[in-house]
Amino acid sequence: MQVADLVRVMETIAPLSFAEPWDRVGLHVGRLRSPLRLPIVLTIDLNEAVLAEAEKAGAGAIVAYHPPIWEPLKRLTDMSPKERLLLRAAELGIAIYSPHTALDAVPGGMTDWLCEGLGEVEGKVPGDCRALKSHSSRPATAEVKLVTFVPLSEVEKVRNSLATAGAGIIGAYTVCSFASPGTGTFFGDESSHPSVGRRGTLESVSELRLEMVCSKAALPLAIETLRQFHPYEEPPIDVYELLPKPTRGIGSGRRVALDHPAPLRVLAERLKKHIGRSVVRVAAADLDKPVSVIGVCCGAGAELASVASSEGCEVFVTGEMRHHEVTACLDRGLSIILGEHTSTERGYLPRLAKKIESLLPGSRCLVSQRDVDPLTAV
Repeated sequence: MQVADLVRVMETIAPLSFAEPWDRVGLHVGRLRSPLRLPIVLTIDLNEAVLAEAEKAGAGAIVAYHPPIWEPLKRLTDMSPKERLLLRAAELGIAIYSPHTALDAVPGGMTDWLCEGLGEVEGKVPGDCRALKSHSSRPATAEVKLVTFVPLSEVEKVRNSLATAGAGIIGAYTVCSFASPGTGTFFGDESSHPSVGRRGTLESVSELRLEMVCSKAALPLAIETLRQFHPYEEPPIDVYELLPKPTRGIGSGRRVALDHPAPLRVLAERLKKHIGRSVVRVAAADLDKPVSVIGVCCGAGAELASVASSEGCEVFVTGEMRHHEVTACLDRGLSIILGEHTSTERGYLPRLAKKIESLLPGSRCLVSQRDVDPLTAV
């Protein structure tokens, strides 16, 4: 078992492509081909207490939800706590991996776990659930659509030549195309040499509109090939850039339409039980008003509050927000429930441990006991 095996499993659980573009996800410290000593320690925050716990346990890797390297490092010495922590982990041969927002976005990930805590049935999201900001993706083989217009008798030759140049790949299928009939017209001047009809005359030709997806990397060769195999002296060529396609259940935050509306007071009680806190903070005009639609985001979700409001959410559940962010939500008619930053995250770690162990046979995970909320109420 190597560090690369853990990286592979983590990227299966939470693909890095799901992470926010500003995030610092992936392997932070370690060699992929190094042997992976067990256990694997899971933590929300990596600090010196957690690292000491990992060292005592003989761990070979730490999965730290919050990226331990955020701002770029100019040096790696023992002159600052962060540098000292990373340097010590490297000296001990402990790899560090961070999934962060990729783990938030994935179906069945941290955000969905938090949604479960707002329902009546343990382990079940209490209604229709979708991302507040859907993750969008576009296959590398379908970044653009290449369109041309070809006489019927030449379509097969042009289609097959474009396929050999890398066009027409959709998933496991090749030579994918679509053709629709129509009529093309042209008027060639005296310098032209039309392959169909005569110059100096307005010609009408029965053609097929042939379209095939293509990657941007393969596009230059595809166009060159099209020019080579198209029968026309000046082949018509259109290139359309394709937009990424959103996936409803993947992305930042969640919008939950409850199967059974519940008063905000009840939702707050459910959340307390789910995240293991004696109190949560609530901002609302009426705690007993039934709520039907909830916005949810782990940690610090203020940037999604306006999205939640525009999507018809009546209450927004997250870990922490600033005072003025809360009052702005109230002005929009959006109530707030705050469960504290890491409390809306930490309870997911045991589930993550089970996922890693099931996908990496023979592995053993340890949820850190030294990883605690840095804030205490007194």
